[in-house]
Amino acid sequence: MKKLMIITSYFPPEIGAASNRIYHLAEGLKNDYDVNIVTPLPNYPTGKIFAAYKGKFSLKTEENGITINRLWIYASVSKNKFLRLIAMLSYSFSLIWFFMWHKIPNKVIVQSPPLLVSFTCMFFLRSKKRKLILNVSDLWPSAGLELGALKEGFAYRLLKKLEAFNYKKADLILGQSNEILTHIKTITTKPELFLYRNFPEIKYPKLIENTSSKGKIKMVYAGLLGVAQGIHKLCKEINYETIEFHIYGSGAEEEAIKNLIDSNKDLPLYFHGRVNRAELHQVLLKYDITIIPLLNRIYGSVPSKIFEYAKLGLPMLYFGGGEGEDVITKHKLGWIANEGDYSHLNKILASITSEELNYPLSVSIQETARLQFDFKKQLMALKNVI
Repeated sequence: MKKLMIITSYFPPEIGAASNRIYHLAEGLKNDYDVNIVTPLPNYPTGKIFAAYKGKFSLKTEENGITINRLWIYASVSKNKFLRLIAMLSYSFSLIWFFMWHKIPNKVIVQSPPLLVSFTCMFFLRSKKRKLILNVSDLWPSAGLELGALKEGFAYRLLKKLEAFNYKKADLILGQSNEILTHIKTITTKPELFLYRNFPEIKYPKLIENTSSKGKIKMVYAGLLGVAQGIHKLCKEINYETIEFHIYGSGAEEEAIKNLIDSNKDLPLYFHGRVNRAELHQVLLKYDITIIPLLNRIYGSVPSKIFEYAKLGLPMLYFGGGEGEDVITKHKLGWIANEGDYSHLNKILASITSEELNYPLSVSIQETARLQFDFKKQLMALKNVI
């Protein structure tokens, strides 16, 4: 069987869209390739090596027919840019050491961002005999500029050069949105481009009739509680008159959200912590609607939650702008609130009735997912271009 390596900064047991996406990709390819994952020791989003992996410099395991090489990293989610740079450099150095002592197959998929990590791979693994496939999930550093995490200057210009280098050295680029592919075309026309959406491979749950709320609408958010999602600000800005808001997940804003709840016990605002993905899919079925927020519109970003929730038949309220709005509108998956406009968000929330959040809507959303967001069809098309 032909060998294929996937190099990524995120992989289960870590949570989040990036780790889920790469996991499903690896699972989908393992019947056609001997798949080898190279990833850091798990540490995201806490910034600390998970307890089961502490004290290890590296670890090689076989899991579900996939070889996983976990490498040392100086783990950190500090807001200090220097410490975050050290964290990325540490993984890059681990990768270089790994490349020196292991035979690298002729097909390699590299996850980007982080840019420095993907640059390390594209620089050291380039070869006429090797096909380098770059899987681009975000347009860094442009996204960093939009989020306020980066400012224009020397560091930004350097990252733009790394970005261009990565694109030009790739033989094939997988982009999770049309905006990403359009952006890449402005930099280089060398690599082949392929739209590879973040379709999850999950079971379709059986929907139950007459489960909508009779009182307040039960709205849920599940996922990372980071700066990009802006859940803490969302909790403070939304009008709770017609809704109750339930939150699942973990991340940088977790403590601030808990403190907000503790100091506003009269609000119908609930934090349930982090649950595993399989359990979460069952939990989400008891809610009427989910909200998918982005604090700022990020060019190129289409949250994978859209496709996951569609398979669950869960109506969505999208509050992030960009191509995600187009997907929600085109496929009639729910409601749109203007990005960053909390007054409009509250207006939309007030307009949604429990009668609208019914069984036929959930069935329609789930059927759309079956037809339009099919993981196996997309994977088959990908195999043809790899």
